Amino acid sequence: MSLPSLPVIDSQYLAKQLQAMLEIPSPTGMTDAIVYYVGQQLDELGVPYRLSRRGTLIAELGGRRPGPKRALVTHLDTIGAMVRELKPNGRLAITPLGHWSSRFAEGARVTIFTEQGSLRGSVLPLMAAGHAFNEAVDTQPVNWDQVEVRVDAVVDSADALREAGLEVGDFVAFDSQPEFTDTGFIVARHLDNKAGTAAILATLEAMQREGIEAAVPAQIIFTLSEEVGSGAGHALDQDTAEFVGIDIGPVASGQNARETGVTLAMKDSSGPFDYHLSQHLINLCRHHQIPWQRDVFRFYYSDAVSAVQAGHDIRPALITFGTDATHGYERTHMHALQSCASLMLAYLESDLAWRADRQESISLGEFAQQIDVIS
Repeated sequence: MSLPSLPVIDSQYLAKQLQAMLEIPSPTGMTDAIVYYVGQQLDELGVPYRLSRRGTLIAELGGRRPGPKRALVTHLDTIGAMVRELKPNGRLAITPLGHWSSRFAEGARVTIFTEQGSLRGSVLPLMAAGHAFNEAVDTQPVNWDQVEVRVDAVVDSADALREAGLEVGDFVAFDSQPEFTDTGFIVARHLDNKAGTAAILATLEAMQREGIEAAVPAQIIFTLSEEVGSGAGHALDQDTAEFVGIDIGPVASGQNARETGVTLAMKDSSGPFDYHLSQHLINLCRHHQIPWQRDVFRFYYSDAVSAVQAGHDIRPALITFGTDATHGYERTHMHALQSCASLMLAYLESDLAWRADRQESISLGEFAQQIDVIS
């Protein structure tokens, strides 16, 4: 069956959305502001949506043919930190939100959100003064007990911190410090997963601009707690058959992900993704000449895991944009984001990966398709 050609993804719209979202703090547990922003963008695009109690956004796209549904999923929360102690020296001990190394926290500028307002500060190693500690600086271990937040306020004790409005449990958001280079690179904290969210918004913008209807009903889901492992477990309708996540792909030694094209994840820490749906995405890349590569991720979980563990009988797959230094000072390329958006558009325009999923009762004969592959 021939497939329609794809409209151009608006790179300026994509970059504008990414820039705006990178300026909105959204560590896991403090995501209301980014939910409000994305909801406004969906309103402008004319895409209907509903909100869960905590703020998960679930946009609804109608289909040319009846369901079952498919889901396209991103997450709005980012890594961050929380105050765990007001220290006697007037500084803050912090605990991470999400799984990331304190190595990438050192030197960051942060905002601490208190009940009385926000304060600025810097994350520093305990031995931060080279002129005081000299070579001992190089011997300090790397862990969250070895860093502290220097608050930009006149405070020199735990009591002074409390008088300034600070308390244990305050959220700490790390500045994204985005830079968009003339060579197409995007360098920033929190590309995971604001870049994926921007790519989805650009996909929806292209569909609305060109009057494209999805092939089957689809939910576009924006989750809130992927970084702590519980993102999409509650968000899917029972008649959802396919689940495609959009997220970050680690570019590093021993990995096949790249900062260009689409990187399709075949496996993460929970196991392999669905064979049929992953192959469907590969075939879409081939047909539409979208540059792509495959990879397996050894230390990685995504929203698909939370959905499967919640008991949903879905086919999971994962589209990623290759990114260097994930959960650190991240870098990807606009080419990767545009490629991912094009693939998501092609996917939404395509039929179900396994048409037998339309049947309420699937016959054994449908499972003969892999026999030719393995024989």
